[in-house]
Amino acid sequence: MAIWDQIDEAKAVLDALPPLTNGSLIRLDEEFSLQFNYNSNRIEGSTLTEQETRLVVKDGISIKGKPVQDQFAAIGHQKAYAYLCDLLHDSPLISEEIIRQVHRLVLMGQPEDAGQYRTVPVYIGNADVILPSPNLVPARMERLIREYREKLACCHPVQAVAWMHLEFESIHPFVDGNGRTGRLILNYELMRQGYPPIDIKYADVERYYDCFREYQGGDENPGPMEYMVAEYLKDALQRRIALVKESHRLRTEQER
Repeated sequence: MAIWDQIDEAKAVLDALPPLTNGSLIRLDEEFSLQFNYNSNRIEGSTLTEQETRLVVKDGISIKGKPVQDQFAAIGHQKAYAYLCDLLHDSPLISEEIIRQVHRLVLMGQPEDAGQYRTVPVYIGNADVILPSPNLVPARMERLIREYREKLACCHPVQAVAWMHLEFESIHPFVDGNGRTGRLILNYELMRQGYPPIDIKYADVERYYDCFREYQGGDENPGPMEYMVAEYLKDALQRRIALVKESHRLRTEQER
């Protein structure tokens, strides 16, 4: 069975189960958001551990000896994730306005660049990749949203989301914070379409970068990223199903 069919089947199973209680959902989302925060910032070079991320974000404790910028990044990421979760009440399709607001929150420690498309050239690790000139960024972002809509109409939604992530990072519309912003909007679009969010682990960073190299190497092959996102999502669905079943079992026992 193709992984897309496995995802569809798992989502159908999850959708048919009794929903978690509001309290359980809040705890689940809080735990996910902290792990996602840690991994997404770690991918970008943050020195905070998962426990330090938790202390900074949840308890408001400053970590001595750790860069202030890393601590701002953790707080900003948490605010951006909360903003996107609030948007899910109305579930608007991702837009440039939403992306720029996410970036404002992600880069709360760099207000001069927050939410602003870059006006200077930028470079990424792979020196062979030529990123769009600054004057082309607005048009490329407009095209990204338009083509994403088109892909949603003709592809599996997870394929469309993976393509959007590849293309967004290949535009690199901001001076800094592109990776964190990109993973946040990836998760927003997954959740908007009824899927659980995914947490790409720092331990998988080389595979993750390879997906971009494959896409940016000239052939624009989205396959590796599609499959990586799909694998993470399949695992997230299976874990959510197991959690919901266990929660329902415990509630049933308590009611006896």
